[in-house]
Amino acid sequence: MMNASKYEAVEAAKISPPRNNRGISILDLIFRVIALGATLGSSVAMAISEQELPFFTRFLKFDAQYDDFPTFAFFVLVNALVCGYFAFSIPLSILTIARSRAEKSRIFLIIMDSVMLGLLTSAASATTSILYLAHTGSGSANWPAVCQQFNDFCHQASGSLIGSFGAVVILMLLVIIQATALSRQH
Repeated sequence: MMNASKYEAVEAAKISPPRNNRGISILDLIFRVIALGATLGSSVAMAISEQELPFFTRFLKFDAQYDDFPTFAFFVLVNALVCGYFAFSIPLSILTIARSRAEKSRIFLIIMDSVMLGLLTSAASATTSILYLAHTGSGSANWPAVCQQFNDFCHQASGSLIGSFGAVVILMLLVIIQATALSRQH
C-alpha cells in the first residue's frame, strides 16, 4: 500500500498545472477592438461612397452609389454584421481575461471567428473583383473602365477594402490565438 501512494504522489507532481493565458487574452481583446474599428470604418466608407456626374446638361446626371451594385451592398452588410459580432464578442473576451480557464467561451469564439472570417473574406474578395473590373474594364467582354469617369467613388470604395482585409488578417490571428490558449489549458 505504501508504494502505491508514493507512485500517485510522483505522478501528481509530474502533471503541470495549466499555464496562465492572461497575456493571450489581453492580446485577443486588443485585436477585437482594432477589428471592430476596421470593419466599422469599412462599412461606413463604402456606405457613404457616392458620386454624381453631369451628362450634357446639369439636369441630367449619372449617379454612382454603393447600393447600385449588389456586391457592394453585400460588402456593407457583412462588414456591419462582423462589426456587430465584434461588439458582442468583446465581453466574452473580457471574460477570458478574468477567468483564464473559460474553455467553453474560447471554443465559441473560435467557431464564430471562423464563420465571420469566411463571410468577411467572401465579401471583401467579391468587392475586390468588381472594383478591379471597374478600374481596368474588360476589352474582351466590352466592359469599359468606369473608374475613369467615377474616380472619387472608385477611390473611396477601394479605400474601404483596406479595413476589411485588415480585419480578415486579424480574424486569422484571433483563431490562432484562441487555439493556442485552448491548447495551453490541457
